[in-house]
Amino acid sequence: MIKRYSRKELTDIWSEQNKYKIWLDVEVAAAEAMEKIGQIPKGVASVVRKKARINVSRIHKIEAQVKHDVIAFLTSITEKAGIKARYLHQGMTSSDVLDTSFNIQLVQSGKILMKDIEKLLSVIKKKALKHKMTPCIGRSHGIHAEPITFGLKLATYYEEFKRNKKRLENAIDEVSTCAISGAVGTFANIDPRVEVFVSKKLKLKPEPISTQIIPRDRHAYYFSVLAIIAGSIERFATEIRHLQRSEVYELQEFFSKGQKGSSAMPHKKNPILSENLTGLARLVRSSVIPALENIALWHERDISHSSVERNIGPDANITLDFALFRLTNLVDNMIIYPKNMMKNLNITKGVIFSQEMMLELTKVGLSREKAYKKIQTHAINSFNKNANLIELIKKDKSITSLISEKKIDKVFTYSKHLKNVNYIFRRVFRK
Repeated sequence: MIKRYSRKELTDIWSEQNKYKIWLDVEVAAAEAMEKIGQIPKGVASVVRKKARINVSRIHKIEAQVKHDVIAFLTSITEKAGIKARYLHQGMTSSDVLDTSFNIQLVQSGKILMKDIEKLLSVIKKKALKHKMTPCIGRSHGIHAEPITFGLKLATYYEEFKRNKKRLENAIDEVSTCAISGAVGTFANIDPRVEVFVSKKLKLKPEPISTQIIPRDRHAYYFSVLAIIAGSIERFATEIRHLQRSEVYELQEFFSKGQKGSSAMPHKKNPILSENLTGLARLVRSSVIPALENIALWHERDISHSSVERNIGPDANITLDFALFRLTNLVDNMIIYPKNMMKNLNITKGVIFSQEMMLELTKVGLSREKAYKKIQTHAINSFNKNANLIELIKKDKSITSLISEKKIDKVFTYSKHLKNVNYIFRRVFRK
């Protein structure tokens, strides 16, 4: 992933330095377990832990010759740790190290993403509570529908990211497994107790049954969850982009002092952050298909998944972390225009109250079909003649003979649409 869309905490996790450190942690933990059961001499783990050093450039140099990354790693460790390091990796296969380590990196990344979501939830909640009763128009198909509040709009995202947090918790648990089971998963040359010990040491769970690898459906699930979170980010970003349009202008991304919106047009303030988030979300989702295709590997293992995971592992996690961070700051600093929201509420001259007016006619005896047709006719005329719907209705004696003007006036108010806001908020923001 490019530096522009990366944050240090995540890039550190996916650095080669950290990867090899985890490999060493796995090997040392396995050595400790082997010592306990008498498979290798005492003192191997302590010597390796004390003397071993991660030298990335040296590993690369060895790998260039041997064409095997784990062998290159073990060779470099032996050079520093000495003769006792020859007992490392006894009865293990490369995937025991690679897969367990990859899962640790996913867990480390997932925990940071969890914190990212928690921060985003906090910011959304703050904004939602502030604008709980700020009226705005609800839209369906891009067309004015009925009044809602801006707080309710934000509450939908809060609830969605609550679900995302739960999904991510499950995904982290899904990949929190360890396999130290040998060449084809049979423990032929290594005691199963080693796997149990390593799992506990590294805060993982033993993989119930592995082949040479940990099953890739676990990883497909993890990356699918990242993609769903990215989809939620894009939904939010798309809404912001629409609401910042000049014809709408109900909110705006924060525009800092000295910022420029266009190289050609000095007046421009573009929704560049939310547009950027839309693109980043697409990148995260692009990891899903390869992750799903990694499930179907040949027999007990092939390496077709390896090149995929070397790419999507860092890229999807780093990108999502950046996107969540950016969205949090965007929401926290965005500028809300309640007056414009009210202006847009009134722009259609009351046709947004058509349903309630129709329902009132059904209460006084008209069939739904007749009531619908009568109100629809007036609504169309309201559009065509640029007239207020309430004025057209009050001129219709077939309606005023059934419903008083006082009752009609009451229909054309926002109170009914806001009466259950507190009820909805209690459901969403319950502890």
